[in-house]
Amino acid sequence: MRHASRFISVASSVLLLAGLAACGSTPMYPQTPVSSYPAQYPAQNQQSNYVEYGRVSNVELLQTQGQGQGSGVGAVLGGVAGAVIGHQIGSGGGRDAATVIGAVGGAVAGNAIEKNRNTNVRETYRISVQLDNGAYRSYDVTSPGDLRTG
Repeated sequence: MRHASRFISVASSVLLLAGLAACGSTPMYPQTPVSSYPAQYPAQNQQSNYVEYGRVSNVELLQTQGQGQGSGVGAVLGGVAGAVIGHQIGSGGGRDAATVIGAVGGAVAGNAIEKNRNTNVRETYRISVQLDNGAYRSYDVTSPGDLRTG
């Protein structure tokens, strides 16, 4: 009876810690510092819009792979599985330590596996343009539309 209540208390502690770990999140966008300087505006006599003519010299498909986000389910499942395995491996007084170590290791591994499964691939197109004055410009767009080389 004493052994079962100890296991239940350790398992509930592990679940509580895994649940709290699942609540943490990383920002979706990088944090950029806010400038304390006033914004600079162009002088009134500067021409801000102008037209450049050229031809499309290349359309290239770029694939970028973003890091997946973990929802916490992988950490919880990994923590529970690790706690069960650690409890089975440990014996005597080391059983509790093995349970906790297994839970923490399983939570970390489960979270990493979940993030790897949720990776996303973004496709963008790089449009290279040679201007009539000889300069080159490149633009990254989500869809090339009907642009072709030439």
